[in-house]
Amino acid sequence: MTVPLPAGVSLEDMTAALEKFRRIAGDEWVLTGPDAGPYDDPYPITDPETDHRPYAAVAPATTAQVQEIVKVANEHGIPLWPVSRGKNFAYGGAAPVLTGTVVLDLKRLNRILEVNEEFGYALVEPGVSYFDLYDYIQEKGLKLWLDVPDPGWGSVVGNALDHGIGYTPYGDHFAMQCGMEVVLPTGDIVRTGMGAMPGNNSWQLFKYGFGPYVDGMFSQSNFGIVTKMGIWLMPEPPYYEPYMISFEREEDIEQVIEILRPLKVGSIIQNAATVRSLILDASITSTKAQYYDGAGPLPPSAARKIMDDQKLGMWNFCGALYGPPPVAETLWTVIRDSFAAVPGVKFYKVDDRPQGFDLLRHRADTMRGIPKMTEFNLCNWTGGGGHTGFSPVSPITGRDAVKQYEMVKKRMHEYGYDYMGLLAIGWREMHHVSLIVYDQNDADERKKVDELFNILIDEAAAEGYGEYRTHINFMDRIAGTYSWNNNALWRMHETIKDALDPNGILAPGKSGIWPQNRRG
Repeated sequence: MTVPLPAGVSLEDMTAALEKFRRIAGDEWVLTGPDAGPYDDPYPITDPETDHRPYAAVAPATTAQVQEIVKVANEHGIPLWPVSRGKNFAYGGAAPVLTGTVVLDLKRLNRILEVNEEFGYALVEPGVSYFDLYDYIQEKGLKLWLDVPDPGWGSVVGNALDHGIGYTPYGDHFAMQCGMEVVLPTGDIVRTGMGAMPGNNSWQLFKYGFGPYVDGMFSQSNFGIVTKMGIWLMPEPPYYEPYMISFEREEDIEQVIEILRPLKVGSIIQNAATVRSLILDASITSTKAQYYDGAGPLPPSAARKIMDDQKLGMWNFCGALYGPPPVAETLWTVIRDSFAAVPGVKFYKVDDRPQGFDLLRHRADTMRGIPKMTEFNLCNWTGGGGHTGFSPVSPITGRDAVKQYEMVKKRMHEYGYDYMGLLAIGWREMHHVSLIVYDQNDADERKKVDELFNILIDEAAAEGYGEYRTHINFMDRIAGTYSWNNNALWRMHETIKDALDPNGILAPGKSGIWPQNRRG
């Protein structure tokens, strides 16, 4: 099916722009028609024939080429959708919000410009994956650890800019970025923080530089294209030991979170803590059909069978100890004694777990920064491959954990889905990430997911819970829930957008931010 041109763009302008893109990036790096298919949404929710489809894609190899492409886009009014690697499949992959947009694929900007072992940082381009950076560090024999999300093929830069999280003490990825190079929507280029001073030697050491701190403006936004970013890396600790704590009952989650909060806020639990549900963990090592072939959610008897077979609880917390052995031993004593108050609690180290493919053995790698792709096994839970995440944020309280769990589980079960969620504990907040796994090839199934997701957004907003990231299909809807004082924040975003991007060419609709020429 032919992809329509975006409103306001003529065929003549698009044809002229694509020809100039070919001269800039090379013929083989401008894709149109069926060749642009890989840039469609890999897990569509609405109609994949019409929604979120790119007209074309261009993949430059240098920052200078990015600048030239942006200037051409301004000349001809061509909307661009930048992606670092386009691997965030649960949230739309490389697909744009606005059908007809040209994807600006930065995967060829894949240089590791510096890794500094003494100060523990890397300077990378957006095409660098976690696998790339991990392999580089291993080849050089550097005593540094990454912090990785679940799929290792994603971009180090892109994940940080989308507020992604990982599982070591460096789990807040955007908090660990330091210094950016950004191509603005006009084609101008800036360096943030200390990088704005010529010859400065602390660009990746001190975030703020002098004057306003602007780096956050380029995360989850359409205000610029990040072509270089510093990221802090964790020095390899002298000792590392992963552990797992399982809890038998659904209702334990309230007590677990109340125990966990002071341990995490007080840095007794060192890494980014995640309490995961039974079915989410079971989906990594098995399929639903192995335990239940009926319709609707997994029944309690099948859940109990999984718990017995895989030595899992209804809730499972994987953590790790880092540092000198005496420190780690002391921390473990405090953690173990604190959770011992939960009836039926079980404590595991790696040697206590089953041999072969096991949850803790899998997490033991992730919590030391080894990138993997194992988490994608969850797509096989029911078949069909599609999944997306609903991700509201709340305070770290047992009351909020129970409230969110019951709200989401009720709706999931109502629509025939299993509850597959985790509670990720940050510095002071709790991310409740609930996955909807569905058959992406079934139009009725996609319609059901769309309906369910919109209900979840509305019900969460009514209770004061806002999502921190989302699929491209729901960006406007979620932006609309951040409406305090007559949408003051988004009105400010629009003011910034119009100042930086007067022609409205960069990522229209990203995070619900539209340029003046496309509002409404």
